Amino acid sequence: MTSFRIARVPGDGIGVDVIDAAWTVLEAAAAQHQIALEGHTFPWSCDYYLQHGHMMPPDGIEQLRGFDAVYLGAVGWPARVPDSVSLHGLLLPIRKAFDQFANVRPHRKLPGVAGPLRAEGFDILCIRENTEGEYSGAGGRVHHGTAAEVAVETSIFTRRGVERILRFGFEQARKRRGKLASVTKSNAQRHSMVFWDEVTEAVAADYPDVAVTRYHVDAIAARFVTNPETLDVVVASNLFGDILTDLGAAIQGGLGFAASANLNPTGAAPSMFEPVHGSAPDIAGKGIANPLAAIWSGAMMLEHLGAPDCAAAIMRAMAQVTGEGRVATPDMGGTASTTDVAAAVAAALTGA
Repeated sequence: MTSFRIARVPGDGIGVDVIDAAWTVLEAAAAQHQIALEGHTFPWSCDYYLQHGHMMPPDGIEQLRGFDAVYLGAVGWPARVPDSVSLHGLLLPIRKAFDQFANVRPHRKLPGVAGPLRAEGFDILCIRENTEGEYSGAGGRVHHGTAAEVAVETSIFTRRGVERILRFGFEQARKRRGKLASVTKSNAQRHSMVFWDEVTEAVAADYPDVAVTRYHVDAIAARFVTNPETLDVVVASNLFGDILTDLGAAIQGGLGFAASANLNPTGAAPSMFEPVHGSAPDIAGKGIANPLAAIWSGAMMLEHLGAPDCAAAIMRAMAQVTGEGRVATPDMGGTASTTDVAAAVAAALTGA
């Protein structure tokens, strides 16, 4: 029997609700495919910060390093801890320490899910550079609290970083429909984004079988809405990818369906998988959060770990539940609870 050790970090708010519910689905699917999931839960969160003064212990990264993957719920509770503290104390350090440079977010509608657009054939794979760019954290503030205060935030783009995320995107395009959209704003950002365009052109020469189109970020945002069927794989910087993927999630039916993977494609360190809907403190603990993004993220985790059949079974079970439309959380127009939806997906696995 295959065995995987998973570090569960439910985090804040509804992260706890959806990870607990989704885990029951992953365990059920794993058992059907002769896979043993060994989950170890870490209580790192804003509550942990308020108790200990840090989002995770000083050796937190080393504690996670021995696991096959990290399964994260959500990070943040702004009323208690500033996002600038929680994000930089947990999520971003994990991404950077484990060199999870590829953030992968699939956008497609599940059967029966009504999004805001009549987008037929909506199926976009967004790939976001995940460790540098606009979120590098380089900069500072001087003359703090005075009328002369200055804040500087410096984006950092390295040839290594840009080239490797583009190559990852080209490889994904080869597996899909053979089209790649590279996103910049090179008409306004004449250093970093022109540099990105130049690296795109150089890398594209190695992938003559992939059709490449360059878009400015504002133009492709409009295309997400007007002609999403023309897009296949979209590769963008940290900031642009962050924004575009929320737009993609809205089109596919809402953030309750927004799954993601933070990948270290080399396998040299654990990758991390998370729904990207945030902690939603206003509904935390009420049992009404949509668990499908967490379940989908778990399926991505199993596929990454080398269990594609198990992952595919989970996706078929989710599609069956949404297609039937009988068990749905309030954001999907239903009255079911978080655990109800997870139980329905687990039950559907028998026919998946």
